[in-house]
Amino acid sequence: MTKLTFLIIFICIPVISSSKQHSCTIIPPPLFIFGDSFFDPGNNNFINTSTLDRANFWPYGRTFFHRPTGRFSDGRLISDFIAGAGALPQTFQGLVIDLKTQLKYYKREIAELRRKKGSAQTARISSTAVYMFSIGTNDYISPFLLNSSVLATYPHSRYVDMVTGNLSTVVRAIYRRGGRKFMFLNLGELGCAPGLRILKPERQGGGCLEEASDLAKLHNKALNKLLSKMEQKLHGFKYFLYDFRTSLAQRITHPYKYGFREGKKACCGIGRFNGIFSCGGKRPVKEFNLCENPSEFVYWDSYHLTEKAYKQMADQMWIIPPTEPNSLRRLFTCY
Repeated sequence: MTKLTFLIIFICIPVISSSKQHSCTIIPPPLFIFGDSFFDPGNNNFINTSTLDRANFWPYGRTFFHRPTGRFSDGRLISDFIAGAGALPQTFQGLVIDLKTQLKYYKREIAELRRKKGSAQTARISSTAVYMFSIGTNDYISPFLLNSSVLATYPHSRYVDMVTGNLSTVVRAIYRRGGRKFMFLNLGELGCAPGLRILKPERQGGGCLEEASDLAKLHNKALNKLLSKMEQKLHGFKYFLYDFRTSLAQRITHPYKYGFREGKKACCGIGRFNGIFSCGGKRPVKEFNLCENPSEFVYWDSYHLTEKAYKQMADQMWIIPPTEPNSLRRLFTCY
């Protein structure tokens, strides 16, 4: 059985100033990263899946690593910068590692840590760790890409409840094993990804696919409510929620303001907006265009962002001071 390798990374963080209200000292927390291709450093390389769900071929990785690593970008991801998969089991079933399967691997990892380090040290690792989640994108775009009837079977609100319910189950399971500090991304305007824009008839102006974006809005509202409820009911539960939706929308709408030239079209792909998922020529459609300078683009391929976009977002997360209530840095300090 394929084993998902969690990133357990100890980080050195610059000294953070103290105040009368907050006395912050640095702790070196490990990171446990759960999620989809926005965070995946290449785990899909090791499962029996198709090239539609892999990025272990050129030109992926060309900007920073100068070789493919399995990351769905030209370089590093948000999780790479912070460190220095779908929530529903039926989402792309057999092609990606779903969230509950990732939980099984996490439990296995904790059991192995307990065997090697003992219960006390494992408890310390669990309680000081930061658990990073990027979940939901696959669940909401797969019905459009696979011509699935799931959105006709369930009301949209019910489908969103299924996705966030699975996320809640996993987070609570981690909490029961000592996890206390969590980071989440909300969902971007899914219908504005090049791969979904092309599903809207060209005669309608090539705008965003509203149904997909509306699902993301419902998800974000439900996620806000879920995390607020957990914070109230679970003692010691702390979280940081990054507004990925607003950040991405700003770069799509005003690319020049953020140092990009193109906010709607992908760097790598073919067709309108380079939205056909052909980057690298290893997928069903072999032809693809490749831009000369990925740093001029928000989108790297039909669904994923460039390293430059991810770095800007990671920097934006990290700049929020730990004294603010919604701060990533406060998860890396004790006070």
